[in-house]
Amino acid sequence: MFAPTTNLPVETVEKEALPSLRFAPEDVLTDQAARERRRVDAERATRLGNAYHGKLDIFFQTADGQTKRVQTSVWGAHSEYISLKAGITLPLRAVLGFDFY
Repeated sequence: MFAPTTNLPVETVEKEALPSLRFAPEDVLTDQAARERRRVDAERATRLGNAYHGKLDIFFQTADGQTKRVQTSVWGAHSEYISLKAGITLPLRAVLGFDFY
């Protein structure tokens, strides 16, 4: 289970709101091992979404440093982004972690 390290409340947003958000050009994860774990988790999320239509929580950070969460299924994991329903994408560099439930 992933839990963000912040004392501030984490806002839950709808996946349809993602295209209107801004993301920083740099990666939110500085540790190479954490980046590799995120990539593996993104691939796991894709298998969950495609095989079982299972949802999960994706925690991410916007350009202004706010941590947010979206509850959705992942349809594809790419080197730069993850694909959600309706052609919506989220930059992988903005993802803090996944919570599988």
